Amino acid sequence: MKRLIFLLTIILLVSACSEQYSESSDSEFFENPPLIVAAETGDLPTIRKLIEGQSPVDVQDACMWTPLMKAALNGHLQATQSLLDAGAKVNQVDKGGYSALMLAVSNNHHQIAELLLSRGAQVNQIETTGGWSALIWAAKLGHTDSVETLLDHNANTELVDFDDLSALDWAKKNQHNKIVRLLETAQTQ
Repeated sequence: MKRLIFLLTIILLVSACSEQYSESSDSEFFENPPLIVAAETGDLPTIRKLIEGQSPVDVQDACMWTPLMKAALNGHLQATQSLLDAGAKVNQVDKGGYSALMLAVSNNHHQIAELLLSRGAQVNQIETTGGWSALIWAAKLGHTDSVETLLDHNANTELVDFDDLSALDWAKKNQHNKIVRLLETAQTQ
């Protein structure tokens, strides 16, 4: 039950901004740019067409989400690759300070996280709503593959969030025992 409440809270945090604007009477003003829509659905032909047509690759919606963030969140590896190849800024953040890396690990898209990290994503970047790093978020949610990827890229296990809890604290609290062992091993190395 606690996990369900936590996941619903995350969904509300991530979607709250766009819902706020969707109720506007001037809905055309807040309509998402086509490249963001294509990235969210992983529509690779449309992404390529828009990029070739000189669509700004880092265009933002009302919440400051970029196409790269949408592709990473939704697990679209080829779309993420195409956007990065077109020059998308890998460390761009939305209104809450969430980066594409954080969004990828929130859904355990560890292959996308690996790609983003290989392109210069800041492994220890902190978002501004809860003070979470990508490692804290992945550990909190029980995403073992993402935790392993982040540790392979020297994620700082000592960072704490606004509640003074580390990735290890969250893994213990949520009984993600395999992640607890990974983090304890990483701290002794």
